Amino acid sequence: MSKHFEDARYYLGRAAEHAKAGVKEELEPVEARVKELVGVGEEEEPESSRLDRLQTDLKRIEERAEGEAREAVASARARVKEYRGHDAAEE
Repeated sequence: MSKHFEDARYYLGRAAEHAKAGVKEELEPVEARVKELVGVGEEEEPESSRLDRLQTDLKRIEERAEGEAREAVASARARVKEYRGHDAAEE
């Protein structure tokens, strides 16, 4: 590609970046006004999404399953200990 085309492509890209930044800067007051009229503030927390609710539910279920597993292991250990105690008493 000719050096002239490479230069032109570079400067067109820069011009597009500057145009984008200028439009954004010009529209910031309009955006703020619309948000004010609509009542959308940055301090408001967005409503939790379905994914967030599912993750919370899964975490709760995981914790419950972990607790139940610990109880089952403790119960099994107690039964094994009791069984071994009876074996020792019978010998």
